[in-house]
Amino acid sequence: MTTVAMPVLTSARLVLRQVRSDDAAALFPVLSDEALMTWWSSGPHRSVEETRTYLEPAAVGNWRSWAITRAGEDIALGWVAAHDRRENVSEIGYILARPAWGQGIAREAVAMVLDQLLVTEGQRRVFADTDPENIHSIGLLTSMGFVREGYLRAEWETHIGVRDSLIFGLLRDEWLAHRQRPADRAAGSSAG
Repeated sequence: MTTVAMPVLTSARLVLRQVRSDDAAALFPVLSDEALMTWWSSGPHRSVEETRTYLEPAAVGNWRSWAITRAGEDIALGWVAAHDRRENVSEIGYILARPAWGQGIAREAVAMVLDQLLVTEGQRRVFADTDPENIHSIGLLTSMGFVREGYLRAEWETHIGVRDSLIFGLLRDEWLAHRQRPADRAAGSSAG
């Protein structure tokens, strides 16, 4: 949610648009879910107002955050965020409401943002930082062609204590090859 205009990304079933502070009511159930927030950098939210403050541009800094919505519905189910870490290299993060799990929504939304970063913007690398026990995130990343590149011990102080971190990376050429697989072509997405 930087001041830079963000493109709206669309597919047949999803629209990814900039996260807004008025998404707080829709995103509070996500950010207050104790189990879901286990692997997040902060603990579960206790009020909609806490979520609204969390979504303010000053709070998210240089992250570009796309709200994940279903086409025809402007209700945020979660988001995919990207932070330019250095020239042509971004870090990504994502979160999705538990009722939307198991429908391929996270995979499709992350693919849309990867296409934006690696294809449209021409970045050379995207990486993700995840807890070694976050099996769902690790599964998503590896299924999308990310490669485990590093294991950082005692990297983060979080609401659940000091945690290790796994770094997964994806290069532009790897993404271009991965997205040509038949299963990925069927899920296709486009920027709009």
